[in-house]
Amino acid sequence: MKISAKGQITLPKYIRQALGSERIRLILVNGQVRIEPVKSVAGSLRDYAKPNTDMTKETDMAWDAIIREQYATR
Repeated sequence: MKISAKGQITLPKYIRQALGSERIRLILVNGQVRIEPVKSVAGSLRDYAKPNTDMTKETDMAWDAIIREQYATR
C-alpha cells in the first residue's frame, strides 16, 4: 500500500466492511498503526434533532471541529 502525497491511503473494501464504520481512529502503538472503528451516535440522537436536520452533515461538521481543535494545539 502506498501513502499519497496528501497522506492518504485506500483501505480495501473487505477491511472497510469488517470495520463496520465510516469513521476510524488511528492509534500508534510501539511503532505500529492500529485502526479502530468509531461508531456513530448520530442515529441515536436523531429523535432529539430539529425536524429536517441532516444528521450526516451535522456529524461531519462536528468531526471537522474536533479535528481542527485537536491539531490546532500541536
